[in-house]
Amino acid sequence: MFERFTKDARGVVRDAVEHCERAGSQTVDAEHMLLALLDREGSRGSFALAALGLSDRKEAVRGALDEARRRGGLSRADTDALAGLGIDVPEIVLRVEQAHGVGAMSGDRKDAGWWSGRRTFGRGAKGVLERALRIAVTHRDRHIGDEHILLALATAPGVAAEVLADHGVTHESLTRVLYGGGAARTG
Repeated sequence: MFERFTKDARGVVRDAVEHCERAGSQTVDAEHMLLALLDREGSRGSFALAALGLSDRKEAVRGALDEARRRGGLSRADTDALAGLGIDVPEIVLRVEQAHGVGAMSGDRKDAGWWSGRRTFGRGAKGVLERALRIAVTHRDRHIGDEHILLALATAPGVAAEVLADHGVTHESLTRVLYGGGAARTG
């Protein structure tokens, strides 16, 4: 499948692995892919993010992703569902962090240097790549670009889509910018 990826899409995958390594994670997640997209410049995906005003709010997006990692990667929808069952996720996070330190639920290892193998892609990241392929085929694009990965992130259930939507970047707004004339309203 990677032979169909553009240089920019390959760069996103490579940079996502680097974000994963820096965080000390064992698996590449969809959130690492979003971080890699935020770092891109001069690509269709970076153009779309800039057109939707996200280039000025990159740090807010990074902060929201960090907060979700503190919750063990749970989205707000997951947290709300657990609250409906009587499970207080913020209280659990607080207690775990009191006992083990801030970020203990993130799964990131502080001893990241020992890992010498390749990072595997988690279920969410694999789903994003598969969805990116389907989106490219739907749009009759010959190659999978970083814009397809961005569109896939916006539609995949989970933290990345939630954070994007919170910052006005939805599948619909991205589609308008990328395929519908270049203008889109955020929100």
